[in-house]
Amino acid sequence: MTFTIVLLALVAAFLGLRLYAVLGKRTGHEQEPVARRPVDANAPALLRQPSAGGDAAPALPATELSNVDMAAQNGVKAIGNADRNFDLGLFVEGSKSAYKMVLEAYWKGDKEALQSLCDDDVYASFAEAIDGRAARGETLENRLVRIDEVRVVDASYDHPMARISVRFDADIAAMVKDADGNIIGGSMTDAVETHDIWTFMRDVKSGGRNWKLDETDSV
Repeated sequence: MTFTIVLLALVAAFLGLRLYAVLGKRTGHEQEPVARRPVDANAPALLRQPSAGGDAAPALPATELSNVDMAAQNGVKAIGNADRNFDLGLFVEGSKSAYKMVLEAYWKGDKEALQSLCDDDVYASFAEAIDGRAARGETLENRLVRIDEVRVVDASYDHPMARISVRFDADIAAMVKDADGNIIGGSMTDAVETHDIWTFMRDVKSGGRNWKLDETDSV
């Protein structure tokens, strides 16, 4: 199943979006535990709702998913009522791939990919940060080590817009170099613990199946 939607800098917070350089707050130098599950490179690449009439499994009730907060359940049900093809389980799995795709696009400075995955305001902030980084001659060498947990923390439906907020707890190795290739921040041997909430949106009446990144926050 294909999906769509699909952040992380290393130094400054993004303009009004409060997106930290490492997409969260550094809580210490975490050595990578062997027992934790790595990011699945074979996970669905994009976040996309199945088309009507397809073979998608029926949506799962929020109460049956351990990674959905109680506060999000009414909103999830409202979205499901508005869009009978909405599948929460697939959405959660797709959001993990979306998280990875947006981060990697930002690190690489791939504005074209970001524009297709984000709404205009989020994209504009990314693009400005990428341009500023390029003007300084800086490069990022970041790596998403693993996603420890994904939780749906909020959801709402305000006709015709559906919004779902997802919390990502992840570990990231982050390093920034100057124009001469000198390391000016971070380390690839230490994992940075991040805690972020991304909100995805979709117009369920538009006929389009794609979700886009609408807002980012750190906790």
